Amino acid sequence: MKTGLVLEGGAMRGIYTAGVLDVLMEHGITFDGVMGVSAGAIHGCSFVSGQKGRSIRYYKKYCRDKRFMSFHSLLRTGDIVEKEFCYHELPEKLDPYDYESFDNTSTDFYVTCSNLETGKPEYFKVTDMKAEIDLLRASASMPFVSRIVEFRGKKLLDGGCTDSIPVKAFRRMGYRKTVVVLTRHDGYRKKPERAGFTKLFYHKYPLFTQAVKKRHLIYNHTVEYIRRLEQKGEIFAIRPSVELTIGRMEHDPARIQETYEIGRRDAERKAEALIRWLE
Repeated sequence: MKTGLVLEGGAMRGIYTAGVLDVLMEHGITFDGVMGVSAGAIHGCSFVSGQKGRSIRYYKKYCRDKRFMSFHSLLRTGDIVEKEFCYHELPEKLDPYDYESFDNTSTDFYVTCSNLETGKPEYFKVTDMKAEIDLLRASASMPFVSRIVEFRGKKLLDGGCTDSIPVKAFRRMGYRKTVVVLTRHDGYRKKPERAGFTKLFYHKYPLFTQAVKKRHLIYNHTVEYIRRLEQKGEIFAIRPSVELTIGRMEHDPARIQETYEIGRRDAERKAEALIRWLE
């Protein structure tokens, strides 16, 4: 039975996931496949390449850089996260991504994106991180504050809009022994989106706007699904032990470190049980 790891997104809440993943690496825990959504994809790729500590290092170093995530970048480039800096200069020069380790890993890596024209999620397997970096960018391109990413003729945005926690899809793909890292605390339920603004902003893509309108229903159903399978022992979930109050565009390195440490503590508490469950 193939093991799979599903990583929810959540903007800066994703640094919680980075803390969890670093603990998994310290315990030598690996998976046959990893599926990341938005920030989950951003941190998941460093897990697949085995680069412990990379996410927290560069997030703290560059969180105050206007090119990293800011309204200055949005006004100047049309993207709240600057494309050239975050997806090229940073991984290729400033804090190098280990492309060779990614190429040589036995772990398959997938990202979830939202197709604007169909209104459906798409699950892409990334085989060449440098050549297919736009898939990560698409998965993490938040609506309203990001330009649409075009990849092989498809118009894509943040995967969280259509499948925030793609555990069902990953299990259908054969990863039946599934670990899920969530970025919302136990008991959280998503509320309806502002459908009117979405419809106005993305009026050219009615199927996408319909999907966003139903996003909270799908999200809450998935959370209940995870809970049921957790009780049956078919899914192992790691979720924040407290509500994560970090800002979506947090610029305080201390707050980023604090959220990362919550992820580390939660993962350490569950590490032994997880190892036994995987065995």
